[in-house]
Amino acid sequence: MLTEATIAAYLDRISAPRPAKPDLASLRAIQAAHLYAVPFENLGYHLAEEIHMDERVVDKIVNERRGGGCYEVNPALSFLLEGLGYDVSLLPGRVWIKGELTAPLHHLALKVRIDGHSWLVDVGFGRNSRYPLSLGTEEPQDDPNGRFQVTAADDGGIDVRTNDALQYRVYDVPCRLSDFGPTLWWYRTAPDSPFLQNLFCSLPTDDGRVTLKEDRLTVLTGDGKESRRLADEQEVREAYAKWFGIKLDRLPVKASGGPAVPMSFE
Repeated sequence: MLTEATIAAYLDRISAPRPAKPDLASLRAIQAAHLYAVPFENLGYHLAEEIHMDERVVDKIVNERRGGGCYEVNPALSFLLEGLGYDVSLLPGRVWIKGELTAPLHHLALKVRIDGHSWLVDVGFGRNSRYPLSLGTEEPQDDPNGRFQVTAADDGGIDVRTNDALQYRVYDVPCRLSDFGPTLWWYRTAPDSPFLQNLFCSLPTDDGRVTLKEDRLTVLTGDGKESRRLADEQEVREAYAKWFGIKLDRLPVKASGGPAVPMSFE
């Protein structure tokens, strides 16, 4: 359980006020604030850093002012929500890639129960809804980040769609963070791991999204898309600091892996 000081520091990190009570309005505010403050990034995989899924990831987000993938940012958010009195559980998932599902436990999302109603909370996918999604309806749910839909799958899972495109499938079954350990090892070591094949850092903005993939910076706004290669290491460092608030002692060097898997943040 996080200390009161850590909870206060975490809320300050994401510029969110402390909720008076663990209600839906506060959950919506916290998820949106988290998405806009904490980058979806995998720099640690290319900096030879340890990837933690326990409370040490909170230190990475709060004190190092970094982000992470779903195995980091969603557990960190779960620790914060539990400290604020929310009823939180883990949802193991599989990702849709090129029309096929990955193996189990390749994604981690959260379920939050409020007054007997269940909500899908996810700040670790890259194309998330801004606000929690109701797990109690299969009707489309309009969100500032698109039209989302959660529908029952034949195998007992729940498919998540964005603008009619399948994103991932989660399962409402009991699990622990330690259950994801073998898959984390695969993500960190397998040549076909998408986290080794790609080097990225991405964050939504008020009117779009900014993404740095290796040395290519892409800025999406309501007026269009601008993409360019950065000139040198100094410009890459400056981009990390300017757009993501990340100050690095050394730049990540892309780990060896297979051909890059296309990853869209649009």
